[in-house]
Amino acid sequence: MMPVADTLHGVVVGHGNLAAALVEAAEQISGLQGSLIPVSNTGCDRDSLEERIVEAVGAGPAVVFVDMASGSCLIAVLRRLRERSDVCVVTGVNLAMLIDFVFHLSLPPAEAADHAAASGGKAIKLP
Repeated sequence: MMPVADTLHGVVVGHGNLAAALVEAAEQISGLQGSLIPVSNTGCDRDSLEERIVEAVGAGPAVVFVDMASGSCLIAVLRRLRERSDVCVVTGVNLAMLIDFVFHLSLPPAEAADHAAASGGKAIKLP
């Protein structure tokens, strides 16, 4: 799916099938579809991964959620998107973050990223 310019959307970047599974679960729980795009690093080299990410982000504003705070996925995101003022990056993506995000698409990218990250952090507990 290609993002629509000027519409905030999320890109979930992860190892294996993680991104697709998180997007599917967030859409199922929220009932909202089309605002999250999964990107996997499976079967691609660094250049291919960077291209997948750039294509998913597109020209419009985006929040990129990455599975880990290090590694190939984050490096690819930062190499290609670091200079974009309309793109924010959040690491350690979880389901709570994505559900929060899809309900706050009217916010600017930085505010949506902060809001989602806060919700994701609150979801981590030792019950």
